Amino acid sequence: MSAKKLSNLPVWQKLTQQALIMNRPENHLRNLLRDENRLERFSSESSGLWYDFSRQRINEKTLELLIGLAEEREVQQQFRAMVRGEKVNQTENRAALHTALRNFSDDPVFTDGKDVMPDIRKIRHDIRSFVEKVHSGEIKGSTGKPFRHIIVIGIGGSYHGTEFVSDALHAFADKNIEINYLSNVDIHNFGKVVSRTDPETTLWLVISKSYKTTEVLANVNQAYEFMKEKGLPLEKHLVTVTSKGSPGDDPSIPKIRAFHMYDFIGGRYSVTSAVGGVPLSLCLGYDRFERVLKGAEEMDHHAKDSPPHENLPLLAALISIWNNNFLGYEAQAIIPYASPLRKLIPHVQQLYMESTGKFVTKEGDLLDVPAGVIIFGEAGTMAQHSFFQLAHQGRPFPIDFIGVISPQYQEFKCKTNGITNHQELWANMLAQARSLAEGRENKDDPKKSFPGNRPSSLILLKELSPEDIGRLLAFYEAKTVFESFIWGINPFDQFGVELGKILAADARSKVKNYPFDSGDDFSLYKKLVREV
Repeated sequence: MSAKKLSNLPVWQKLTQQALIMNRPENHLRNLLRDENRLERFSSESSGLWYDFSRQRINEKTLELLIGLAEEREVQQQFRAMVRGEKVNQTENRAALHTALRNFSDDPVFTDGKDVMPDIRKIRHDIRSFVEKVHSGEIKGSTGKPFRHIIVIGIGGSYHGTEFVSDALHAFADKNIEINYLSNVDIHNFGKVVSRTDPETTLWLVISKSYKTTEVLANVNQAYEFMKEKGLPLEKHLVTVTSKGSPGDDPSIPKIRAFHMYDFIGGRYSVTSAVGGVPLSLCLGYDRFERVLKGAEEMDHHAKDSPPHENLPLLAALISIWNNNFLGYEAQAIIPYASPLRKLIPHVQQLYMESTGKFVTKEGDLLDVPAGVIIFGEAGTMAQHSFFQLAHQGRPFPIDFIGVISPQYQEFKCKTNGITNHQELWANMLAQARSLAEGRENKDDPKKSFPGNRPSSLILLKELSPEDIGRLLAFYEAKTVFESFIWGINPFDQFGVELGKILAADARSKVKNYPFDSGDDFSLYKKLVREV
């Protein structure tokens, strides 16, 4: 792949010219959508998903050029190299093998001359064996009571993806085990979580690759003190998921057991490892977690092998590049019209923004175009009553609408205005997508005019099964990786979070001298702000 500046590539320059053409009034979406064949030409179905991008501001020439850009940047070749185990994470000299975690073939996957698959299969087996013993009551708390609560201590990639999947599949959580997440160092998070769990039936699950993250250790210490106050030994209620040889893996620290993480898996890509496997198998059952893996595996194969014009995550990545670098949109919303998918938004927010928030290439050269956009969102129809005023009449941003054909709860059929709640949800989703695209002019009252020409895509799932959640998870992972490969950045490092951590170490020595009592006036804390 050429290291030439992106903006100097002939295909990039043609896309720049194409953007000028698409900005002409005749190419307003309301005009493009009059083509009765547009939906067929600008949508694709595969791997249990249907991706409709007919309401994006593109035409056939745009799509042809975008696919040409993908071929010029050899993004699928790079994706295949990643899947094979090549060290695509150059800055850390590592492979990025999240796809191997859901590989159920007999094929080996080598990195550093070692096939990683036997160890991955062993950990899957160990997770299954462990959770079956918890569910049967063979493994129980220190007072002999079965575990009924899990508190996951972890931050960032150690919980976002897992929380998304556990929330999305809550309807399948039939193991009589509730899961809570202790991610924030804020004592309000700790206080709220422990107030609604029974310490005798609580399993503390600490997830940290290094077992040195300050926020995680602060909450682990709180857990020790809390259980001590209750007269309970934390080691009889403690499981760790960490890297081999970390402090959390130390055999001298008593625990029920430790599961291992891999250095070739970054946190935000880790939900299909033991990071997600242990908590999700505990609340859903291992078989359902494995179904998530198999859905993700299906999407991985699709992303790796499908031709560009049929490749759903690649098409989505190209459209995102188009909207960002050529049409100038700086934000992207995700609006799932399915409440169980609400935690997809913070997961993709971290996955995408931590992966693409870079200003240098993997070779260390300054990028000549902006990489990454701001990801935000809310579940529909709440989003309509939150920020859709801006979406329709303020600063525009592209939207991924996500729809589900068959809801998880089929038994509620009450009708209002002649339709069920699920039908009402669909009516709103389709109306919003249409009105954003087409707009409406009101010459008598400009306040009631809608400019339209606001792009969106529709991602459609048949249902919210474990397989569907795995497919959606892998779709956004592959989309993120494809975009990064086009820009020539490394989506697997995250040096941008380091400076704040360094400065926090210095701030601790100053903060510890302040009592943080509500009786103190602001002058004391103004002094602290100046010091730090």
